[in-house]
Amino acid sequence: MKIQPASAAFTVLLGLLAAVPYSGIDINLPALAATGAALGASPSHVGLTMSAFMLSLAMAPLIYGPISDRVGRKPVVVFGLALFVIASLACAAAQSLPMLLLCRAVQGVGAASTTTTYAIIRDLFDEASARAKIGGIVVTVNVVTVIAPTAGAALLAIGGWRLIYACQAAVGVMLIAVVLWGMAESAKTVAERRLGASAVFKDYLRIVTHPVSLAFILIGAAAGSAVFAYVTGSSLYFIGVVGLQPKQYGLIFSACSAAVMFGAFLDGRLSRQGFAPADVLTVGLVLSFAAAGTMLVTTLAGWSPPALVAALLMVVALSFGLSLPNLMNATMQPLPDIAGAVGAAAGTVQMTAGAIASGLVALLFDGRTALAMAAVMAASALLALTLYLRFGRSAGRPTWVSSV
Repeated sequence: MKIQPASAAFTVLLGLLAAVPYSGIDINLPALAATGAALGASPSHVGLTMSAFMLSLAMAPLIYGPISDRVGRKPVVVFGLALFVIASLACAAAQSLPMLLLCRAVQGVGAASTTTTYAIIRDLFDEASARAKIGGIVVTVNVVTVIAPTAGAALLAIGGWRLIYACQAAVGVMLIAVVLWGMAESAKTVAERRLGASAVFKDYLRIVTHPVSLAFILIGAAAGSAVFAYVTGSSLYFIGVVGLQPKQYGLIFSACSAAVMFGAFLDGRLSRQGFAPADVLTVGLVLSFAAAGTMLVTTLAGWSPPALVAALLMVVALSFGLSLPNLMNATMQPLPDIAGAVGAAAGTVQMTAGAIASGLVALLFDGRTALAMAAVMAASALLALTLYLRFGRSAGRPTWVSSV
């Protein structure tokens, strides 16, 4: 018996699949020092395992997307999860840092297959329903990101850092079982479509030359960069400058995740009440820039109490939750026959832009203020809003932007 696509259970399943890449990062954060001690490496060097995971996570979707458009989403997800399970077990057994780095890179390649979840939604639902489903996925992902660091710390205390990877493998096995049993194929695959380098190149050429998809890929990358900047900068600021304990900072991070969830929930409510996605996206992008810009101005003025910074971060997080379902929907809507490739391109560009934003915050951090974080967030939010006003509102598909 298959899980019905319209059901809440299907939304949760897709949310758990979409959360695999994020949980692969967050659940390991508490174990960096312990991993380094066991392998004779410094915590900073062990931190490269995060870079290896994220790099493969950014690149692998470019391969998965076109394949899923031709052979289907389900085989791609099952293959990727199987690779994730094998790599997780190899991570648990690693005896050196180079071996762990290699296994983490492979683990990221496996986890990247779950980025096809947004293409699955595009396959099955119309615009309004897709918007609500994406909102549900955003909520599920953020629940997982709130739980993952605490779960990682608990597993570390119970059985050490290797147990964390073993549990990731167990989760992967359970997801494979549910996908095989409960998820039907969603893609309307065309048997005669070739899978070769030239065909894949043509797919991506269609994407980068399509005014709507390209515009929203860039808008989403800029909006996401503001979030990546606060993820990196908030830890540096609240722990390194304000002097909060990690547990205290965890409360702020959890509150920001809750704000993302509330934004996605609010978008769903607004959708059911008939608010056009373009109107909601406009509000979300304006709100993000207003909050990030306020943080930059107050920091430059020398008045940035931690409570204000935390509140403004939550506003940025809320606006991202409000915007993301509409951004993803608008990105894939114009090219439904290659939705997998579109989603892959969007994910790769967003992850790459986010990595650049995070790197800038770390590089520019002065050790005294939130200026680096505020500046990168404000610049990213301004870029997202400018791109939307310049290209997004006027690009293609008048049905999507008609109410703006």
